[in-house]
Parts: sequence; C-alpha cells; structure tokens
Amino acid sequence: MVCCDALAIPLCLLISMVLRLGGPAQVSSYGYWPYLLITAITVIVFHLSGLYRAVIRFIDKHLLIKSGLALAAVTLVTYLTAALFNDQRLPRTALMIYWFITFTYVVCSRMLARDFLRTHTGLLRRNKRNIAIFGAGEHGAQLALSMRASEKYQPLCFFDDKHIFKHHTVAGLKVYSSARVAEIIEEKSIQLIVLAIPHASRQRRRQVMSMLSETGCQVKMLSSLVELSDDKVSAQAIREVKIEDLLGRDMVPPQEDLFAQCVRGRQVLVTGAGGSIGSELCRQIAALHPTRLCLLDHSEYALFMIEQELRVRFPDLALTPYLGSVCDAPLVERILRENQIGTIYHAAAYKHVPLVESNVIEGIRNNVIGAQVIAAAAAKYQVPTCVLISSDKAVRPTNIMGASKRIAELIFQAAALQSTTTTFCMVRFGNVLGSSGSVVPYFQAQIANGGPITITHPDITRYFMLIPEAAQLVMQAGSMARGGEVFVLDMGEPIRIIDLARTMIGLVGLTEKNAEFPDNEIEIKYIGLRPGEKLYEELLIGGESQPSEHPRIMVTTEYALEPAVLAQLLNTLSQACATLDEQRVKDVVRDIVPEYAPQAAVSSPAAPPAPSDDAPQRETVPMVA
Repeated sequence: MVCCDALAIPLCLLISMVLRLGGPAQVSSYGYWPYLLITAITVIVFHLSGLYRAVIRFIDKHLLIKSGLALAAVTLVTYLTAALFNDQRLPRTALMIYWFITFTYVVCSRMLARDFLRTHTGLLRRNKRNIAIFGAGEHGAQLALSMRASEKYQPLCFFDDKHIFKHHTVAGLKVYSSARVAEIIEEKSIQLIVLAIPHASRQRRRQVMSMLSETGCQVKMLSSLVELSDDKVSAQAIREVKIEDLLGRDMVPPQEDLFAQCVRGRQVLVTGAGGSIGSELCRQIAALHPTRLCLLDHSEYALFMIEQELRVRFPDLALTPYLGSVCDAPLVERILRENQIGTIYHAAAYKHVPLVESNVIEGIRNNVIGAQVIAAAAAKYQVPTCVLISSDKAVRPTNIMGASKRIAELIFQAAALQSTTTTFCMVRFGNVLGSSGSVVPYFQAQIANGGPITITHPDITRYFMLIPEAAQLVMQAGSMARGGEVFVLDMGEPIRIIDLARTMIGLVGLTEKNAEFPDNEIEIKYIGLRPGEKLYEELLIGGESQPSEHPRIMVTTEYALEPAVLAQLLNTLSQACATLDEQRVKDVVRDIVPEYAPQAAVSSPAAPPAPSDDAPQRETVPMVA
C-alpha cells in the first residue's frame, strides 16, 4: 500500500496542479520538490490514521473516512499556513483539489483491492447461495448490504407488498410483489428466502411462512432486534425457523404482579419437576427468588438434569430434590412437613394418550391417586396455594388419559369445597410446542429421515402454546385463584396438523410427495386416529367462561361431585386397580366422568353421543355447581 501510494500521490498532485493552472507548461515551473514533500506528508498522515495497519480484505468505510478526515485536516492546515505567511510558491486552491482527488483515489483503490482479494482468496465463494429477502424495510436493506461481504449468501432481490416499494430498488436490489414469488424463485434460481420482518406479528409471520412453504424453497428468519446483540443487522443474524414461529399468534406476556405472587419469599414444591412443563416451572420459579424450591420426580435422570441445570444457573438458590412418586403419601407429607411448603404446582402426570390407553391401570394410579395424595396432603398441612396442571383432553374425554385428568380436576374441586385454608385451582391448556412427544419435534425427526410424515387424520386440529406460556399461566393462575376455578389460556384459533406439516416441509426447502407430484421428497401418510384420540380438542366443558385479572386468561367454575360421593367412587376405583381388571376400571371411570366416551374417538367430539333406548342407564351421580 505504501509503494502504491508513493507512486499515486504525486500523480494526484500533478492532476490537481494541471486543473488549477490550466496546462503542463505552467506546472513544470514549480519543480519536483512539492511532489516529494506532499507525498511524504500524506504517507505519514495515512500511517498515523491506521490506514496501513488495516487488512485490505476487511477494510471498511469507517477507516477510509478517518483517513480522509486526517488528510483534510493536514490540507487545511497547509492552506491556512500558506495564507498566513502569504506564501505564493504553491497555488493554495490546488491543495483543495488535491484533497478531493487523493481521497477519491484512496477509496477507489482500497475498494477495488478488497473485492479482488476477496474473490481470489476464497472469502467470497463461488458456490454462494442465491437468496431473496422477504421484507424490504430497514432491516432487510441492512441485511442485503451485509451479505455482500458474506461467505454464504448472495442476495438477488426483495419481496414486499408495501405500496411504497412498488417498482423501486432497495440496497441495489429490485423489489417484487409476493404474488410473483414462485416465478422469481425459478427465474433467479433462488435457494433460500430470509424473512426480514422481525417486528411483524407472529400470525403475520406464520401466514408468510405458509405461503412461502408452497414454493419448496427453504425459509429462514432474521432474528428480532431483541435477539441481536446490537442494532446492526448482519448475515450472522439469520437463523433457522424456531418452534415458536409456527404458533401463529403472539406469545401471551405475563403480568408481573401476578407472576411472582405465589413464589417470591415462599417455599415451593413442583411435582414432576423433570418433565417438560415441570422443568420450565422450576426455571421460572427459581428466577423469582423463592425461599426454597423442592423438586419431586420419579425419574432419576430427569430429576438429576433439572437439579444440575438449576444449581449452575442459580447458585444461591436453596434447592432440595426428592426422588419418588407423588403416589407415595408418606413421602409427600414428609416434604410438606419438613419444608413448610407455601405453594404446590402439581405437574406430575402421564400425558401420552396411546401409552396411557394401553396401560390403563398405571395411568389411573399415577394421574388420579397422585392428585388425591397431593390434595389431601396440601389440605392436611394447610398449604396456602395448590395448583393442578390439567389438559384440554379432560373436556369430554375420549381416552383414559383425558378421563384421568378430569378425575384429578374433580378431586381438586372437591378439596376446594372442603378446605378453608388451602386455595385449590386448576389450569387447563392444549398441546405444548417443544415438549417431549410434541408433534413438532416428531415431524422434524421424520423430515430429517426423509419421511414419510405420519398424521392420524387430515381434519385433525389442535390448540398449541409454548412451554414458557404454559409455565407462566400456571403461576399466574395460583395468584388469581379463590378456590375451585379452572383457568384457561385464550389460545386463539386451533391449528390444522396437516397445514403445520406442510409448512414444516416447505421451510426446509422440500416439497410434498403425492400422486400429483410423485418425484417430490416428503410424503404425508394418514394412519387413522389412534385409540382414544379426538379430531378436535376443547377447552371448556360448559362452553362459558369469564374474564380474569389477566386479559388473555379465562376462568370458569364447572360442575363438581359431592365430596362424599367422589370419595366413595375413588375408593371403588382404587379397588378395581388393585384387581388389575381394566374393564372394571373403565366402568368406574365412566361412573365418575359421565361424559367419558371412548367410542367418540372416530368422530367429532362436539358433544357426547346420546344413549340409545336399549342402552343400560347408569345411576345419576350427585353433582354440585
């Protein structure tokens, strides 16, 4: 760089002198000393500004501007000095022209050298991926500019439907309407589309992803500014589509005053602490400074993992893990007695419908007897708050898992009717994205293996929420509870599982294989509804709800059994489990939960089927509102 500048700077001064004096003849009278002096001064200035310490391949505009300002300062000082002493040996206005020409030379030479070196040293690979950017706003423009120095990406165009971008270019790239996505992808051989709309609602992003997935082009996201370390957008901010991007609605934020009310300053017990919901509950509780956090789980591995994570993340947290089952009444009572528990979050349960359906007795024992033990111990030791984590499958259940969760709700409702010292409540929500056994990781694994994706029915729908949302709902419900309520999150519209699968196929750049397109990559197979599985899930039995203190959480008080009647039925159920008679267990379950209708698994469960005239009539169970 020094050698090039030593040759070019005298030429820059010569051009400046010719432009100022009008021709070579006038210039020759000044001799060669001005060229040597100016070159020496300029090289020294460039050295002091750091220009010669820069690696050309990574030089940026900030260093060039700094060098230009330093050169301008020297030129200005020289001009003022000559004017002050009325020195006529060099035309002073030629110095101004010299600065402009020299700065232009510095910028152009470094940019050309940078592009040349990047091209010929592998920094800009020839196999860069052709990409399009969806969203031609500020973030999309910054992303396109940063990608020109990227090793991976070559931006070719924008897609945006805003009227202000119509027939315009942004960052040197043409903006197209989203209606032409398929056409432009084929025309320009686009391999990847990046969504640069970080401030759009999650519903809008999901609509865009669904539309783009039909093109068969891979889709990635630009991180939101919250996820970025600063306000600059770079190619490194491109990420894979996350599970929460598929939710189709914005996450429901917690209310801080409700969030910590049952946790801060209390000793808290979480059952099922190693599970998907239980472990997230532990993380959020630990951040709110409880006096002590007690963990109970019957899985040694799950309990070990969450304990180690919490000890690393919260070294000052008083933490006590207990290995055992919620069905072990002496163990549960010892935990409450030794720790003076102030809040219980009962998350321990078997939740996988097919597994519980094929292991009826164990499912009933864990889900029903576990709830019975927790409710009885909480009342005995006067625990202020006890929250049951239930499921939407408890509403008009068509499987044993859902029925067991409804019985657990009835147990807590009966406990609420009898207790004056413990506030019992229930939280009911739908499928949790990203939890163990969740449909999204299941589909991801099937896509990674080349398919097929297996779906039970083309019309099946589900409500979805995120694990943090589920944990926050549970914690806020305990703060709002007065006794016996069921809290339900406003989860928006249910999502068709087939639409979710097709979106996930498209997001990884693959296409659905079917009779019309037999050469595509991923096939979707329908395997039929599994035993006890519904087409549609519901959140309310009675269909009516009231607003709560949180605008997105609904509350309802549903029918309950008389505590004495429920106790007698539960005793009968326990005896049936002891005899290992599955049919007898199912009969007793139907006595406790009249709306339990396993035959409804093959049709819409909008309402329980009406009994026929020939069907045996069961005795009506006394209920209370």
